[in-house]
Amino acid sequence: MASTVTSLVTRTMMRATSLAPRSDDRAAHQGGILEGANPSKYDPQNPIITFIIQAGIIVIFCRLLHYPLSKIRQPRVIAEIVGGIILGPSVLGRIPGFSDAIFPEASLPALSLVANLGLILFLFLVGLETDLRILMTHWKVALSVGAAGMALPFSLGCAIAYGLYHQFRGDPGLEPISFGTYMLFVGVAMAITAFPVLCRILTELKLLHDHVGVVVLSAGVGNDVVGWILLALCVALVNAGSGISALWVLLTSVAYVLALVYAIRPLFMWILRRNGSIQNGPSQGMVALTVLMVLASAFFTGIIGVHPIFGAFLIGLICPHDGGFAIKLTEKLEDLVTVFFLPLYFALSGLSTNIGLLDSAMTWVYVVAVIAVAFFGKLIGGTIAARLSKMIWRESFTVGVLMSCKGLVELIVLNIGLQAKILSQRTFTIFVVMALVTTFATTPLTTALYPPWYRQKLAAWRRGEIDWDGNPLDQDGPSSVEDRTSFEKDYASDIRRLLIYLRLESLPSSLTFLSLLGSDRPDDTKRVHPSKAAGRKPEESTPLLQKKPLEVHGLRMLELTDRLSSVMKNSEIEAVSPKDPVVNSFHSFGQLNNIAVSGAVEIVPERSYAEILLRSVSEQASDMVFLPWSESGRLSETSNTTAALEHSRQHMLENGAQSHFVATFLKEAPCHTAIFVNNGFGGAPGPKAPEGLTRSKSRLSMKSNHGIPAAPLADRSHHIFLPFFGGADDRTALRFVLRLARHTNVTATIVFMEVEQAQSSAEVEVGLASRKDGVEVTESSARESMGQEKGFFVSLRDSLPREQEPRVLFEIASTTHPLGDIIERAKSEMGQSARNSGDLLVLGRGRGSSVNFRTELHHLLASGGLTNSVGSEVSQSLGDVAQAILAAEVKASLLVIQAKREDRTAP
Repeated sequence: MASTVTSLVTRTMMRATSLAPRSDDRAAHQGGILEGANPSKYDPQNPIITFIIQAGIIVIFCRLLHYPLSKIRQPRVIAEIVGGIILGPSVLGRIPGFSDAIFPEASLPALSLVANLGLILFLFLVGLETDLRILMTHWKVALSVGAAGMALPFSLGCAIAYGLYHQFRGDPGLEPISFGTYMLFVGVAMAITAFPVLCRILTELKLLHDHVGVVVLSAGVGNDVVGWILLALCVALVNAGSGISALWVLLTSVAYVLALVYAIRPLFMWILRRNGSIQNGPSQGMVALTVLMVLASAFFTGIIGVHPIFGAFLIGLICPHDGGFAIKLTEKLEDLVTVFFLPLYFALSGLSTNIGLLDSAMTWVYVVAVIAVAFFGKLIGGTIAARLSKMIWRESFTVGVLMSCKGLVELIVLNIGLQAKILSQRTFTIFVVMALVTTFATTPLTTALYPPWYRQKLAAWRRGEIDWDGNPLDQDGPSSVEDRTSFEKDYASDIRRLLIYLRLESLPSSLTFLSLLGSDRPDDTKRVHPSKAAGRKPEESTPLLQKKPLEVHGLRMLELTDRLSSVMKNSEIEAVSPKDPVVNSFHSFGQLNNIAVSGAVEIVPERSYAEILLRSVSEQASDMVFLPWSESGRLSETSNTTAALEHSRQHMLENGAQSHFVATFLKEAPCHTAIFVNNGFGGAPGPKAPEGLTRSKSRLSMKSNHGIPAAPLADRSHHIFLPFFGGADDRTALRFVLRLARHTNVTATIVFMEVEQAQSSAEVEVGLASRKDGVEVTESSARESMGQEKGFFVSLRDSLPREQEPRVLFEIASTTHPLGDIIERAKSEMGQSARNSGDLLVLGRGRGSSVNFRTELHHLLASGGLTNSVGSEVSQSLGDVAQAILAAEVKASLLVIQAKREDRTAP
C-alpha cells in the first residue's frame, strides 16, 4: 500500500515538473510590488493598474478644481474642462516624463473605451432630461427664439468656416474633406446650446419657473434636438464615401426614428405598465432592459454610419416621464456616470487640447473671432427673437446670454470632429477655448442683467402693484389716522394667512400646533342613511365652517444637489408637488380641521432657503410665518429619516446652518414670524440621546418594541406660558397667545415681568436697556416705556372675552433677576401634566424691549447655573431669553415670535 502511494506522488511531481513554464514563457510575477514590480509602468497584459491610477488622478483633480469654482456658481463642466487641459500637454504634460508615466500612448485606447461607454450612458441621461412636453407646450416661443438663436450663429459660423478651412487645412492629422461638410460642422458647433448645463444654471439662479427660464428652456429643448440631428447629418456625410451613401444613411436614420416612436416605444410602455415600473419606479429588470436598449440603439446607429451616442440619445427621448419614471431611472444611473465616466471623457479632451499650438498672432485673431461669433451670434439672435415675442429688453438680453451657453455638449461635438479628423488639434483647441469662455461668462452675465431685485420689481409691475418707477399703485385702505390705527390693530391681533415651512420630521408637531388655530367645534349632526332620510325632519346642527377660515400655505424645501435627477425634479416640479407625501398629508389635515390649505415643493440650494421663503411670503401675502427648527440636526432634509432623527437635543441646537438660515430670514422678514423648537408637542417625544447598551439576563438575545402600539392621547390639552417684558415682539406674542387660547383645549399663564434695578452690588446688575432699536435711551424714558407696556398688558387683561376667562390667567410680578425668575416659573408651570399633548413656552424675540438680559445670561453661564449646551448662534437667531430657556432644559416646546417690520417701532 505504501509503495503504491509513493509511486503515485512521484509520478505527479514529475508531471508537474515537466509542465513548469520555462524562462521564456513563464507567467508574470504575482508578488507585485513585493517582488519589485513598478505599478506605474504600463503592462498591455494587465492594463487595469494603469487605468486605476489614471482614473483616480482625473476624478480627484476635477473634484478639487470644482470646489473653488462652485463658490462663484460655475457648473461642474468648467472644472472638468479645465482639469483636462491642465492634465494635458498644455500644463502638466510639459513636465518631462509626466505624460509617458501617467498617460502613455499605449494606454489611451483602454481609457478612451471606458470614457466613450460613459458618454453613451450620459447622452441617454441627456435624452431622459429632455422633456418634449415643454417644447409642445411652448412651441411658439420655442420656435421663434430657438430658430433665431440657431440661424444667426449658424450663418456666422458658416462665414468664419471659410477662413478656418483655408488657414488651418495644412495642419497635420487631417483627412481630405469638402468645404461644404466642414462648413456644416462649424455651423453646428457655433449654433449648439448645452441643454444640460443650461438647466443647471437656470436652477441655480432660480429662473427655471420664471418667464425667462420657461422661454430659454423651451428654446433649448428644440435647439438641442435640431443640433443633434444636424450633427448626425454631418457625421453621415463624413463617413459616407459618396453622396448616394449619405442619402442611404439619412433615410435609414429616419426609418429608425419612426420605428422607435411608433413601434418600440408603445411596446416599451406596455411592458412598463404591466410591470408596474411607471407607478412604483423601475425595477431591476426594467433597468437592465433599458440599458440593453441603450446599447443596442448605440450599436445600430454606429454601424449605419452615425455616431453611437445618437442611438443612446434617442432611447432617452422615448422613455416616459409619466409617474416620475425618467427621474427615478436617472437616480439609478447618474452618480456613476457623472462622478466617474464624464471626467474621464473630458480628461481625454484635455489631452487633445494644446494651448501651446496657439502660437501666432493670426491664430489668436481666430480665437477671438470664434468666441465673438459664438457669443454675439447667439446673443443677437436670441435677443431679437425674444423682443419680437413681446419680452422687455432686459429679459430679451438675458435670453440671448443664456442661449450662448455651450458647456459639455460643445465638447462632445468637438471631440466627434476631432475623431472624424474634421478638426486639427489646433482648431480643436480654438473651439475648446471658445466653449470655456462662453460657458464661464453665462452665470455672471445673467446675474448682472437679471438680478433677483429686478425680477421682483418686474413681477410686481406685471401684477399692477407698482408703476415702472417702483411707486405703489394700490391706494386701497383706511385714510384717516384713527382708521389706520384700528386697521393695524386688527391686522396684528389676528392671523388670516399663515405660511408654514413643512419638514418631514417636524410634521406631527407642526400639524398639532396648526390645529389650535383652526375650529374646535365638533360637527354634532346625526347622520341618516340616504335611503331612510325621506320624511324625516332635518335636525339642526352646529355649523362647522367659520365665516372666513384660516388660509395656510405649506412650503416644503428640498436641497438642490449636483445630481441630474435633482434638476429634473425641479423642472417637473408641477408634477412632483401634488405627489409629495408631506404636502398630501398637509392637504388632508387642512380639510379635516376647517383650514383652507395649499402646498408647494421647491428644490433649491441650501444657501437659498431664506430667499425662497421670503419670496413665498411676498407671493402669498402672509400675515405670519411658522418656522420649525430642524429636529434632525440638518437644515436640508435627508432621505435616511431614521438615522437623521437619532440626534440628541444638543445636536439639534448646535446646527449652525439652521441658526444662520433663521437669522437671515428674520433680518428681512416683512411679516410676523414664529420659530418653533419642538420638545414633545403633540404627544410625540422630541429628540433624545441614544440609549446605551445594558447587560441583563434574558432568554432572548434581543427584544424589539417597535411593534407595540402607542396608546391614544386621553388628554388633548396644552398649557402655554408667556413671560411679558414689553416691546413689539412681546406685544405680538401676547396677541398670538390669546389667539391660541380661543381653542378650548388651551390654558395659558401670562405674566408681566416688571423689572426693577438691583439694589445690592453683590447682586447681578440687571437693569433697563441703554439702547432700544439702536437708539440711546435714558433710564427714565425706559421706565416710561415700561409703564406704557404695563398699560397695554392691563388693557388686554381687562378686555379678555368671557369664554376665555376660566382658561387664561394674567399676573404681574416684580423681579430683579428676570432670567432666573423666568426659568424658575417656567419649570413650575411646564410639564406638570405628563399625559397631555405638550406644553408651550412663548417668548418675544426681544426686539424693542427695554430690558437688558445679556449680563445676567453671561453670569448664569459662568456660574454653572445654565449648561453650555446651547451655542451663541442660538442667541443671535432666537434671542438671549430663548438661549437661557433652552439651556435650562425646560420641559416644554418653545415658540419665539418676532413682529413684522411696521410693528417693531410702534409704542
